[in-house]
Amino acid sequence: MRRLLMHSPIGVAALWILAYLLITLFPLMVLLFYPPPEQGFWVDFSVGLGFIGLAMMALQFVLTARVNRIESSYGIDILLQFHRYTSLVAFFMVLLHPVILFIVQPETIQLLNFPQAPLRAKMAVLGTIAFLAMVITTIWRKQLKIPYEPWRASHTILAALALGLGFGHTIAVGNYLGLFWKVVLWSGMILIALWLILYVRLVKPWLMQKKPYVVEEILPQRGEVWTLALRPLGHDGFTFHPGQFSWLTLNITPFSMREHPFSMSSSGDRSDRIEFGIKAIGDFTKRIQDYKPGTKAYLDGLYGVFTIDRYGDSAGFVLIAGGVGITPIYSILLTAAERKDDRPFLLIYAAPSWNDITYREALEELKKTLNLTIVYVLRKTHDNWEGETGYVDRALLEKYIPQHRGSRQYFICAAPVMMDAVERALFELKVPVTNVHMEHFNLA
Repeated sequence: MRRLLMHSPIGVAALWILAYLLITLFPLMVLLFYPPPEQGFWVDFSVGLGFIGLAMMALQFVLTARVNRIESSYGIDILLQFHRYTSLVAFFMVLLHPVILFIVQPETIQLLNFPQAPLRAKMAVLGTIAFLAMVITTIWRKQLKIPYEPWRASHTILAALALGLGFGHTIAVGNYLGLFWKVVLWSGMILIALWLILYVRLVKPWLMQKKPYVVEEILPQRGEVWTLALRPLGHDGFTFHPGQFSWLTLNITPFSMREHPFSMSSSGDRSDRIEFGIKAIGDFTKRIQDYKPGTKAYLDGLYGVFTIDRYGDSAGFVLIAGGVGITPIYSILLTAAERKDDRPFLLIYAAPSWNDITYREALEELKKTLNLTIVYVLRKTHDNWEGETGYVDRALLEKYIPQHRGSRQYFICAAPVMMDAVERALFELKVPVTNVHMEHFNLA
């Protein structure tokens, strides 16, 4: 029997948040119960900021390790957004630590004389530089024209350097980690972070290599989208909750770190053939059509909470797609049809033109087995077009979505501009925030 993915209990999500706060504030708790020699409020405050920043740096490895129990509570979109924001907070805390010291103890500025500085100061400087380089190359990666794979490798190396050097600095200073058990606890945190690096970069690829896939065929679709069909090689494959995604490694070893996230477009209940809808818009995706049947592939999954399987008690669903955003939604509709789901589905699908509507014929065919209403919204129309034109705005949504807004679950997958506009319009139309679910194209 297929496992049904239900709502992650609010209590579980709250416990993860509580755990994050406790670990982040752990350094302050230690200082509260076991205070170091008195050095003044501002010195202790700056040290507290440094310790919190270091703890947050360690926790970044947990947030990016794709731990299923955590990811299933929030969704990877939320986790990655949280990772980005908390990394900036951690960086500014780490930066404020020496700035405050330089202000209240001006003589400490001489520690910036790198050739003559003690080891603890050198580690602090190098760790801060590594952290700064990581932040700059992440925020301005596209402007600096850094390819994704080299950036990802350097991001991991810089993060490990920043954390390791920061921890080495605290050990070398000694004032605040004088007790052996404090060193053991902090060492435990650092070792867990390093283990997660090894797990993501070595252990997980090794496990993926034991369950390879092979390209069965590659089919062209409308809208410059290609269907990549994979077949499990020597194992049973997996079923998934429609709307989820996997990280795909194609034609290279999974140890290479050249992987890309794509939503499955096939039925979630079929394990012998996994399909992905991939739009040719980037360096990797433009080469999809060139791969041949028989090419080896590896999958890291499953991820995502963008699925109707979490809402078995919903009266129906409103699905809003833009362009290739139809991919996870098509999987939802296809799986629902195979399960003979009799609930109403409303699909609002925006595309540049009639010929850009991916899976158009298949969507029309699904009307025969599903209670499915489709509203196409085109920016460029042909002479005989009588449907909707322009953009998915408040007026269009008000025209089609149910009068009882809270009786449906709303799923949106499109370009960021469209998703922001639709989310804002649904809010203005009094759709409950808890009923709106969004999936982004790009997680990098």
